Amino acid sequence: MLEHVQRDVLVLMASRGVRAFAFSYLSVVFAIYLDQLGYSTVTVGLVISTAYVSGALLTAVWGFLSDRYGRRKILMLLAALTIISNTIYIFFNQLVFILLAVAIANVGAGGSGGGGQGGGPFNPVEQALLAEKCSPENRNRIFATNSFVGSVMGSLGALVSGLPQHLQERWGWQPIMSYKPLFALTILFSVVLIFAYSRITEHHVPRTREKKISKQAGVFVTKLSLLGMVDNLGAGMAGPLMSYWLFLRFGIELKSLGIMFFLSYFFAALSFLAAPIIARHIGVVRTMAFSHGVASLIYLFLPLAPTFLVGGAMLVARSFLAYMDNPLRSSFVMGMVRAEERGSAAGITSLARYVPMAISPTLSAYMMQAFSLSVPMVLGGGLQLLHDISFYFLFRDVRPPEEKVQGLQVEKLEG
Repeated sequence: MLEHVQRDVLVLMASRGVRAFAFSYLSVVFAIYLDQLGYSTVTVGLVISTAYVSGALLTAVWGFLSDRYGRRKILMLLAALTIISNTIYIFFNQLVFILLAVAIANVGAGGSGGGGQGGGPFNPVEQALLAEKCSPENRNRIFATNSFVGSVMGSLGALVSGLPQHLQERWGWQPIMSYKPLFALTILFSVVLIFAYSRITEHHVPRTREKKISKQAGVFVTKLSLLGMVDNLGAGMAGPLMSYWLFLRFGIELKSLGIMFFLSYFFAALSFLAAPIIARHIGVVRTMAFSHGVASLIYLFLPLAPTFLVGGAMLVARSFLAYMDNPLRSSFVMGMVRAEERGSAAGITSLARYVPMAISPTLSAYMMQAFSLSVPMVLGGGLQLLHDISFYFLFRDVRPPEEKVQGLQVEKLEG
């Protein structure tokens, strides 16, 4: 049984890495690809908002269905939808088809997690399945390692975002056609994912239709979800359009963007390894609040960057701090709810984080076009800082199971 668990954890981590690799290069180039197709800044924002609207709905739906019908099956279905979405990108350039593609699988917009982890609707289902393979003592470490794998592979994927420029300069490809191989590569990766997920062993106990999430878990999830809406309203102001913002602000090439995001995701990966170590000393809540708070301050000062080199360095530093809370937050939710509620809890919290992101990219794009490129950064950083302060004061006395175990061990030693 232990060998099965260890194998399944490795398969899930490897799958996370494959997804992150693909979603990373698509995330970097997607808004620029839409610009090359001739769409306006506001239209680009609308497409990304559409991705988040569908992502918000589907994330909750897939999380709920995974509790009822099995997480492995839903992950395989999501990989199949990713194939359909990328096939649409290859053969169609019209806006209606692009909107359909992002609605189906959020590929290229709204689908990449922080630090290049890759995920979208995959994440709540994967988190619930991964939590099944953990104990309270090793959950933070396994979730952090999973995020580390995702971010490292995401950093490598970011380098591939320079492929269209390479095809144009070295082989004379037309600008639009030079992006198509990235979508074809994602289809290949998705086929691999379907095979990998089919090999996972799941001890699924179906959740009955009548059974609702417990009151205690409901209160916890509600508070976390409301705060998540504030956080991601701010995050959506800047994050989804960051590569586009840098492209417009400094006029940089895809290769330079790829290198910057490579470094950004790599430092995010290092933060994932540091997160459980820091949390063990100062607590999960403090680690999440303090690291993310400093990252929010960097967003406030980013518009002052005089050059791409300075701005890129600020974003790389921000990545180390901003994404440290990602694996801890996922582990925190999984530890505070019952096993049979994990898919739904992850889906609800992800839904709350997606909903404001369905609005903010369009608002951000409008402000970039009508007022200034820097306005969304300032507003986004301010909202995220408000979230960080509120999160700390609401959850500073909440201790997940692993901290309670550590507390009992310390008391025994002192006794």
